[in-house]
Amino acid sequence: MPITNAQKKYLRQAAHHLKPVVWAGQNGVTENLLNEIEQALERHELIKIKLRLGEREERDKGIEKICDETSAELIQRVGNMLTLYKRNKQKPVIKLP
Repeated sequence: MPITNAQKKYLRQAAHHLKPVVWAGQNGVTENLLNEIEQALERHELIKIKLRLGEREERDKGIEKICDETSAELIQRVGNMLTLYKRNKQKPVIKLP
């Protein structure tokens, strides 16, 4: 189910105080990084990721790959900071409006 604009706004507000839980470094988007993101999304549903992937085009490709591989929804991107959301069907943590 796609997320509405109102829900994205709510999630951006909820993510404002969060610190990044995953850092993507010079090695790019690896299988280990994707596994770490999956685990973090399963536990928290809403996470921030700090990207250090080089130029803008490289970051865009990395973000697209992360979202595709993890089936997460891109909530916000500000510079090198990325906010993702993926609902945990067994134990939802966040109640969306």
